[in-house]
Amino acid sequence: MPIVARPPRGPLSSDLFDHGADAVAAHLEDAAHYPGGQADVVARPRTEADVAAVLTDGRPVLAVGAQSSLTGGATPAGGIVLASSRLTTIEPPDAHHVRVGAGVVLGTLLEDLATHGLDFPPVPTYLGATVGGIIATNAAGAATFKYGTTREWVEGVTVVLAGGDVLDITRGAHVLDDTGTFVIEGPAGTRVVPVPTYAMPDVVKRSAGYHAAPGMDLVDLFIGAEGTLGVIVSAVLRLQPLRAGLCYALVPVSDEPRALALVADLREASRQTWQSHDAAGIDVAAIEHMDDRSLQILREDGADRKYEVSWPASAGLLLLIQLELPLLTQEDAYEQISSALDDDGPDTPLARFCRVLDHHGVLDDAELALPGDRKRAEQLLGVREAVPAGVNARVGRAKRDLDGRIAKTAADMVVPFEKFGEMMDIYRAGFARRGLDVATWGHVSDGNVHPNVLPRSYEDVEAGKAAILEFGVEVARLGGCPLAEHGVGRHPVKQALLRQLYGDEGIAQMRRVKQALDPQGLLAPGVLFST
Repeated sequence: MPIVARPPRGPLSSDLFDHGADAVAAHLEDAAHYPGGQADVVARPRTEADVAAVLTDGRPVLAVGAQSSLTGGATPAGGIVLASSRLTTIEPPDAHHVRVGAGVVLGTLLEDLATHGLDFPPVPTYLGATVGGIIATNAAGAATFKYGTTREWVEGVTVVLAGGDVLDITRGAHVLDDTGTFVIEGPAGTRVVPVPTYAMPDVVKRSAGYHAAPGMDLVDLFIGAEGTLGVIVSAVLRLQPLRAGLCYALVPVSDEPRALALVADLREASRQTWQSHDAAGIDVAAIEHMDDRSLQILREDGADRKYEVSWPASAGLLLLIQLELPLLTQEDAYEQISSALDDDGPDTPLARFCRVLDHHGVLDDAELALPGDRKRAEQLLGVREAVPAGVNARVGRAKRDLDGRIAKTAADMVVPFEKFGEMMDIYRAGFARRGLDVATWGHVSDGNVHPNVLPRSYEDVEAGKAAILEFGVEVARLGGCPLAEHGVGRHPVKQALLRQLYGDEGIAQMRRVKQALDPQGLLAPGVLFST
């Protein structure tokens, strides 16, 4: 059956377009600092009718939220920047769902939901991102191990298509049949959308072009499409009750094999808890990883002193573990920790966690932020965030002082956890062969970390790009995905990785999807693949 689109709703705003030089200049760059940003005007829609007016204007349109993209995907290349900053409605939630505007900032959403005792747990690290942005990139973050990516939590979207038609899509309502196409009818005509036939990597994180799978849901075509197929104006998100107690543990480990053994045990214990619903079971949502070079950066920048943390000189890396606990007081928590190793110690999640750390010889050096200790939690999280901040600062100084062509050069790849050690060996060998200085951190519980080149010259940047393309082939061989959580955007290396992954035919299939929904090629031109 055809999928029926409708006309847009709402009044047309008199102040939709802002031609002011300052407004335009403020939207010419995203977090990737991708060069060449340009635009004629900024549009700030309030209604579907506003969005439709922008999309039928005849000029290229790039929809943006917080412009926190790390791929250049939120850097305009001319035409209209459609800013979602006025699409900020949060409807009253029920026990399981909430409808929100695309411009709602994640931090604001979480605060609002918390007043209702609810949570949206798959949020990425940066809480300044917007709902539309994370859907457009299928964003993921630290807690993907337990909660999955954004995709699993989106129950519906309202999308304005090129030509101004509006689709209200509810998960489960439109599923791909044996024809391999979605047929959409609306005021602007009939669109026959051929779904690609390539096989996507079977991993927990994947932000690698248009979603494609037998029997897929139509809503999934727009999740991760990076704004190239339509403009999301609102979404229905799945929710869960607010988590009772979050405990963070900063754990120094001497070397990577020991760290991976600990991570493997915590992963397995958590999976058993989820399956058995054992009230005393270990329940880990996320484990972050910071390598030896990252620790050097923390010390050089004084982050250890700033956040009042320490680790032994023998530590080769740090793990930051997010443990979910039942509701308990800090007094109860301290009692459980102090008696965890006693012969008659308590059988609780926190005590079991301590015993696992002790089994791996890391309990004594671990620093914990217990539930309710917000200051200590922010300090431990601050340590983790100080690593990318320190790397970005060094890249910026190199660009300023050494060569203006220097840019952030980093990988965002994921493999099945069982292959993580092999992937890390491949990274180290490839970078060492090129004589590159690299810091690596990220989400070890997902098999997804981010090696970043610390460039000493523009030649290091070029060598880093070559290494990343080499790694893309190896990661695919290991059953992983070279584009895990940040998307593709305009970045030439990431676009090359996308072509490596699916081949020329795969890119051609994506172009046919784009042609069906955006025949003039006006939505986010140059994003995902070249114009």
